[in-house]
Amino acid sequence: MAIRGASSISTTSKLLLQNYRLLKPLTTLTSTTTPPSTIISPQTFSEKPAPTYDASGFGSGSGSGSGSRLTFENGQDLFASVPTAKLLKSTLTLKMAAVEPVVDLGTWVINSKLMNVRVFKDLVMGFTKRTFYDHFVAGRNVDEAGETVKMLWDDGFRGMLDYGLEHVDDNESCDRNSDAFIKTADSTKSLPATSVSSVVVKITAICPVSILKRVSDLLRWEYKTKSINLPWKQSTLPIFSESSPLYHTLTRPEPLTPQEEQDFQLAQQRLKNIIDKCLESNVQLVIDAEDTQIQPAIDYFTHSAAVLYNKGDKPLIFGTIQAYLKDAKERLVLVKAAADRMGVPLGVKLVRGAYMSSEARVAASLGHESPIHDGIKQTHDCYNDCASFMLDEVANGPGALVLATHNFESGRLAAMKAQELGIGKGNQKVQFAQLYGMADALSYGLKNAGLEVSKYLPFGPVDQIMPYLLRRAEENKGMLSTSAIDRQLMSMELKRRLTAAVL
Repeated sequence: MAIRGASSISTTSKLLLQNYRLLKPLTTLTSTTTPPSTIISPQTFSEKPAPTYDASGFGSGSGSGSGSRLTFENGQDLFASVPTAKLLKSTLTLKMAAVEPVVDLGTWVINSKLMNVRVFKDLVMGFTKRTFYDHFVAGRNVDEAGETVKMLWDDGFRGMLDYGLEHVDDNESCDRNSDAFIKTADSTKSLPATSVSSVVVKITAICPVSILKRVSDLLRWEYKTKSINLPWKQSTLPIFSESSPLYHTLTRPEPLTPQEEQDFQLAQQRLKNIIDKCLESNVQLVIDAEDTQIQPAIDYFTHSAAVLYNKGDKPLIFGTIQAYLKDAKERLVLVKAAADRMGVPLGVKLVRGAYMSSEARVAASLGHESPIHDGIKQTHDCYNDCASFMLDEVANGPGALVLATHNFESGRLAAMKAQELGIGKGNQKVQFAQLYGMADALSYGLKNAGLEVSKYLPFGPVDQIMPYLLRRAEENKGMLSTSAIDRQLMSMELKRRLTAAVL
């Protein structure tokens, strides 16, 4: 029997949340060291505290992991396996990305009519390929991405393969994208066992966005009014909570037309084909999140597939929770409770979120407050609380967790708790993840402390991946960016190596 959104369990949500609040949050963990002042905030927020480097270290874990000290202050230890040439190129690229006028000029050029001039475009693309692209992108195709996976595997990391596809709105493009995702999953069979932790899929690349909006409206109206029947709806986990934003759907939507329902079924079949290939290749599938206008439909795709495919103790399919949303904790608790009742091991990727400006703009246009937390502290607290909840849940029970963060404080707290719970190297129920080319100091520090770490590996042709590169350049510009600590530690290590060579 289908679970209609969260409606069938809404009467228990307050009790579940009361029990949730009794859990020990990450912020209550004890440590023998003083936490550093360096906290990197999500780059979609403007509140960025200046990162002042603290050499006091981040404490040590006491669990049954590797027992290695969790520390980020020693560039020599962190980057010991990185060749000097690569370290130099990475440092220069990140320093260039920190110069705001350079990034602003580059963004203007990429979006200008000058790119219609072939010679000029070739020059720009060539420069981009040798700098930002090589730093932030795993390769032009699945074969080059595979070589990057092998390089990372030799260095102690795993890879999350993400073919860099943006939104589409026609079935022909969706079919083509689906084939690319299937090829990506199939490629993992030729790579070292377990070197790829997951294949990443965006539902917006395999289902027309117009269909996602229509399905989201119908799901919202069903949850709001309990007055319509959705004949196409299959058994799923809760999609909404009592605090979820429902203002996108102001009037009763019309049922899906026969053509829309056919397009919807085609998208479901594409996802099924991708999942079947992941199952055959023994690799997990992570489904990315989008904005709240279309997220209900994406959650439906994710949760209904999880009910069908997630069996035993280890999930095959992971959904994404964005902690900057005010309803994130409540939805996570409801989904986990429902999954446990149904015997479905829940896979969760926890992120902070990436649509702050658009969410606030849409909410304001409809006369509602933003669904995003009011400040950066609330977002940090929500992320850490969600992480703590899931760590407790998966330590001795079903499910798995991907902690995707560039925030040193969140990484430190979650790593300490994971080690206290006995979650260490080789335990793939919990892994940390950072974008390729970003937060490398955090990645190496977590890996050196004996924790599972993956790097998120987007790949694709230079022109196709350009929107992704522009976002990364925007995130890294300025002295208060995510890359500030990486730049400082890399520079210190380069200086040390140069001094050692001279002496």
